[in-house]
Amino acid sequence: MAIRSRENLIGAWAFLIGIVLAILVGLFAGSNINPLILGILAILGLIVGYFVDEHNIQTFLLASVSLVIVCYAGISGLVLGAAVLGIEIGRIVSGVLSALLVLFVPSTIIVTIKTVFSLAEN
Repeated sequence: MAIRSRENLIGAWAFLIGIVLAILVGLFAGSNINPLILGILAILGLIVGYFVDEHNIQTFLLASVSLVIVCYAGISGLVLGAAVLGIEIGRIVSGVLSALLVLFVPSTIIVTIKTVFSLAEN
């Protein structure tokens, strides 16, 4: 069994709470997400980004940048599809993807800044 540090545990819980909150908010609020919830998601994203371990930075950045790109493309396509077809499921999925963007963009920015500072030190 691997020994986990306290920092990784905090980041893991922030990540889990953020994902569950993003999915629930997207399912129930759709595109009308409360700004307070968006603020909580952004703060959780900052916490997740702060506690990413140095050994996992490359994997995290690859995964999070991929997720941000896919979420943005998904939102763009679903909004267009919902406008043309009037499909309610598109609004729900668009809400989930929007909430995930609010969670992952701050964490990606924090990890990227940490990486740039690490490179500048060398």
